[in-house]
Amino acid sequence: MRLVMASANPHKTVEIAEVLVEAMPDVELVARPSDLGDVAEDGSTLAENALIKARFVCSAAGEPAIADDTGLEVDALGGAPGVHSARYAGPQADAGANLAKLMAALRDVLDPLRTARFRTVVAVVFPDGNEVLANGVVEGHIALTARGDGGFGYDPVFVPDEAASLTFAQMPAADKNRISHRGRALRALVERL
Repeated sequence: MRLVMASANPHKTVEIAEVLVEAMPDVELVARPSDLGDVAEDGSTLAENALIKARFVCSAAGEPAIADDTGLEVDALGGAPGVHSARYAGPQADAGANLAKLMAALRDVLDPLRTARFRTVVAVVFPDGNEVLANGVVEGHIALTARGDGGFGYDPVFVPDEAASLTFAQMPAADKNRISHRGRALRALVERL
């Protein structure tokens, strides 16, 4: 199966490729066409945003496309940043600004109350109109300080329940992919395909 990647985020494309190739060795992943413009991720849910991106790239490329959308849901913040995780500090903000805003919002929240989860929805859209969705979730909490040099986004502060006290940014990529929200969503997608 040949799939065009909808993501322009190099960190995401590496994670998606690593998990998909391991779970589905006969998949051929193709980079997002460089001439495609940005896609407005204006859906109200992760599923809507994943479908918006996959539909756009499928239509432009004329081939099946794969996209994901991921949200960090922090209980002490009422589930925020959620669907707005990539733009939490504003539309032009980078990962550092998003992380700084999150940590400022949690400044006075005690460690036991910093529970959170990462949620990913992956979509594949085919030129014939068929669409396949899959979900993945990992429970954890937000660390008091950022730790680790790996990963991206909120990885330096997210400690999955299944990883003792390591943040995603402290874990080797293979270990992270084994338990991560994106890894779980991608493996569920492979089963549906």
